[in-house]
Amino acid sequence: MRVASLFRYPVKGLSPERLSRAELPAGGYFPGDRLFAIENGPSGFDPAAPEHQPKIKYLMLMRHEALARLRTRYDDPSGELVIAHAGSQIRIATGTDAGRERLAAFLESYMPEALRGQPRLLAAPDGYRFTDSRSGFVSIINLASIADLEARLGLPVDPLRFRGNVMVENLAAWAELDLAGRELAAPSGLRLQVIKRIERCAATNVDPETGIRDLQIPKALMQGYGHVDCGIYCRIVAGGTLAEGDRLTLVDAGEAATLGVA
Repeated sequence: MRVASLFRYPVKGLSPERLSRAELPAGGYFPGDRLFAIENGPSGFDPAAPEHQPKIKYLMLMRHEALARLRTRYDDPSGELVIAHAGSQIRIATGTDAGRERLAAFLESYMPEALRGQPRLLAAPDGYRFTDSRSGFVSIINLASIADLEARLGLPVDPLRFRGNVMVENLAAWAELDLAGRELAAPSGLRLQVIKRIERCAATNVDPETGIRDLQIPKALMQGYGHVDCGIYCRIVAGGTLAEGDRLTLVDAGEAATLGVA
């Protein structure tokens, strides 16, 4: 399969950023992905002892489609989050109290009906990310599967509805769902172990451009295929670079066992 595009989501629930290449560390996370989450009222998250929390404790597309109408960009060196909306921009210094207060004030004005308490920006401590999965930190979406779903629906389906890190092509539709337990290798030496399918929720019903709930993706998956799965989660078992245009190939099971990563 060929890597068509790469995306990161610096803030859980907010817009993606496209990358031309990414350095993936063994045992780690997709770079710059889910660095922040926005707490929707007290969540109990403790940065000193971080534990995986249900996503319903944060602002997220499954319940808050208005988030899709915001265009955001995160600058790694400065730690500044830029939010574009209605022709204007606000700049949030994520590492400062003033910046976090400014973000809270913006959200209280923008989507007050969605809030259960003060929205608070949470930063992931070292070794933690605000991912939906407890162990799969790289998500892969097969563009052929999305095209097949489009054909069944007779409507366009933006692959960004599925908020994946790696979009791949040149793979048969839905073939990715049979790869659990297998490994994928990139030319750089990167190895990804497929750990499970991704079960889809109502977040995929939201158009990522308009913020409108215009499709029923989980229902369409169940009716068309007998499951609600689209995409796969992987863990990084050997580090390396991944770039647009790279080929990902299946590792022979015997070779993986010899390398001690089966």
